[in-house]
Amino acid sequence: MRETGRVFDGAAAYDKAMSIDASSMTDTSSPVNPPAASGIDDLVARLRTTFDAGITKPYAWRIRQLKALRALLLENTPEIEGALIADLKKNPAEAQLTEIGFVLAEIENTLTNLKRWLRPKHVPTPLLIAPASATTVREPLGVVLVIAPWNYPVQLLLVPVIGALAAGNALVAKPSELAPKTSAVFARLFARYFDTRAVAVVEGGVPETTEVLKQRFDHIFYTGNGRVGRIVMQAAAEHLTPVTLELGGKSPVYVDDTVDLSIVAHRVAWAKFMNAGQTCVAPDYLLATPAVAAALEPLLVEVIAEFYGADPATSDSYGRIINDSQFTRLTGLLEGETVVTGGDSDARTRYLAPTVLHDVSRDAAIMAQEIFGPILPIVTVDSLNDAIGHINAGDKPLALYVFSNSKAVRRRFITGTSSGALAFGVPAAHLLVQGLPFGGVGASGMGAYHGERSIDVFSHEKAVLSKILKPDTFNLVYPPFTQKKDAFIRGFLRKLI
Repeated sequence: MRETGRVFDGAAAYDKAMSIDASSMTDTSSPVNPPAASGIDDLVARLRTTFDAGITKPYAWRIRQLKALRALLLENTPEIEGALIADLKKNPAEAQLTEIGFVLAEIENTLTNLKRWLRPKHVPTPLLIAPASATTVREPLGVVLVIAPWNYPVQLLLVPVIGALAAGNALVAKPSELAPKTSAVFARLFARYFDTRAVAVVEGGVPETTEVLKQRFDHIFYTGNGRVGRIVMQAAAEHLTPVTLELGGKSPVYVDDTVDLSIVAHRVAWAKFMNAGQTCVAPDYLLATPAVAAALEPLLVEVIAEFYGADPATSDSYGRIINDSQFTRLTGLLEGETVVTGGDSDARTRYLAPTVLHDVSRDAAIMAQEIFGPILPIVTVDSLNDAIGHINAGDKPLALYVFSNSKAVRRRFITGTSSGALAFGVPAAHLLVQGLPFGGVGASGMGAYHGERSIDVFSHEKAVLSKILKPDTFNLVYPPFTQKKDAFIRGFLRKLI
């Protein structure tokens, strides 16, 4: 990015602050095979040696890795799209919107702004400290671990990787074994495109993940469910390793009678049934009064047919459930419920139709867990207060969606609820706004990323103070404490309060 005026070169200032000569660092990558579980400790040790040697810290190295990732995606798009079809039957257009194109946009945003994000920030100093300068400098954490889920195996692996590399860390990436084709593609391509002295992929299931979590990392970034999130936190506690947890939960939708229900139906169906409902920010259930629910149900039926045809099983725009276990769990949730539309399934292909359920009880089995599939329960409420009370009685959701043209209703949700994100008029689209943080609160996660916040996640903001020796203004506070010094100290401290 071209700097103008009196703004200094943030990259050069950062490298100087870190005492690194970027020109002395050469990139002599050589492929490294994904290690067996028994060799993971050696792998992490090698990555730490790389980091300790300062190889990952220069701005130029970071930019090279980001450009390498961009090339990886652009040069291998058909193969990556094919892997997503094999793992999730994800349409290439959807793959571009929610996976490949999403990551490319994050790369471009980071390349454009990284120099500015890394600039040391000046902080005012109090009179007692003057003359002095105070700054904060972002420094990389060290060797970090990124554990990705299966539902968006490109986006949810690579966007944290962008932050980790842009912040100057060495990295272990653990793709999900439940999306095996995508995992294998990245294990091979990472070794071709990245500096493998500093970047490695570990494939495998529970044994490999367990072995990885035994290692000492400087940060662990995990995306997935709360059960495994607890395991990750327990493992991290052994080394006092900080963690970012991107989890999920039951993200509600509230709809009132002030909005165009046809548009509501389109937007809710789009966000709910994308990726066959296997999206952490998908609408989990819908809250409405009986009158609004009755008007909305036939519109949802129409929109589903518009999106996926009379038989969604034949639509190339509709995905499949990831595995037999998830398929069995989801079809079991339909038992005893009243189906408005959908409900059809095929165990052989793991097809579960886009499904809407009528007037679901709040204590039904489907309301006791995150659905994470193409089933939309409609739950009736008596009033706005009833809806907010129900939401607040559960865990804080990753996202909360409100369809209302009433300013008073919107204010109630802003001030009266807590969620990772709150969106009016559209579900899931907040992920597309690069300046917004993405993350949960409470049981839906801890920490947020995307854009500059990804640099925050994988950096330490180090306080740097520099004071000349003369004049020595600290004579004013050195012992012995005379009456004059006592008065000065008390007066000085009062000014700070």
